[in-house]
Amino acid sequence: MSSSIVKLIAQRVALGIILLLAISVLIFAGTQILTADVAQAILGQSATPESLANLREQLGLNDPAYVRYCHWLTGDLGTPMSSGQDIATSIKGRLWNTLFLAFWAAVVAVPLAIILGLIAVRYRNGWVDKLISGLALASTSFPEFFIGYLLVYFFAVKWQIFPAISTVYDGMPFGERMQAIALPATALTLVVLAHMMRMTRAAILNVMQSAYVETAELKGLSAFAVIRRHAFPNAIAPIINVVMLNLAYLIVGVVVVEVIFVYPGMGQYLVDHVTKRDVPVVQAVGLIFAAVYISLNIIADIAAIIANPRLRHPK
Repeated sequence: MSSSIVKLIAQRVALGIILLLAISVLIFAGTQILTADVAQAILGQSATPESLANLREQLGLNDPAYVRYCHWLTGDLGTPMSSGQDIATSIKGRLWNTLFLAFWAAVVAVPLAIILGLIAVRYRNGWVDKLISGLALASTSFPEFFIGYLLVYFFAVKWQIFPAISTVYDGMPFGERMQAIALPATALTLVVLAHMMRMTRAAILNVMQSAYVETAELKGLSAFAVIRRHAFPNAIAPIINVVMLNLAYLIVGVVVVEVIFVYPGMGQYLVDHVTKRDVPVVQAVGLIFAAVYISLNIIADIAAIIANPRLRHPK
């Protein structure tokens, strides 16, 4: 790996770390501003002065803001008021459940989106292209909750193929776990599939207008051969960016889907503790979501730099 690539990768990582630090400040400050008195917001207006003082001491609210921020940023995520368990311990299982759901949704959505994009380019402006594009546009027009409720109605209530509530637990057999996540994974797949497919199609069509593609066509290569050997490899950089952005959405944007199917992941965990005004949990989940999103974007930038030589020499 050349020094220029290493330098670009180091710059991307450094920018990601700086951005994460800035977001952590916004998350911490935002939760403090929205709830001017966190103890009062948790205990309510009927709380006694003694109980407020005890809770402020327990949460460390008597310390200066910058001290609390440094403790929080260095790994002390705090303790949920509702359960009393350490947040890092209680989040671990939830994060694994969200990653498991997002992984299987990505396993289906990413290759299917690329294949449909290639087919749409092959038969561009034909009925196949119009059918795929029309279905993709319809899919992106429906919000997640509508797709989720449709899946519940048909596959859980009417046909009774899959469970309406996606209950998973430690030690659950793999087959049962896959059956439990079938509907939420399908909902996530339908949400991100259309966007990835349309962007794949647009990226390849943009490359198809290049002179070397026209030369390949004049040589007598078939349409699929031109796309596979010339157009797709040169369109891989923007496709990687789109895929990574949608993978980030699969992890960060699962809140609505997890709530619909009562799936015990990070999204459900966040909503449960927002209703309880559990500020430490909201801060911790927000920071984790930001870290995941930034990390996947850094990976996308690095993959694009490696795949596209032009990005290594912007001049």
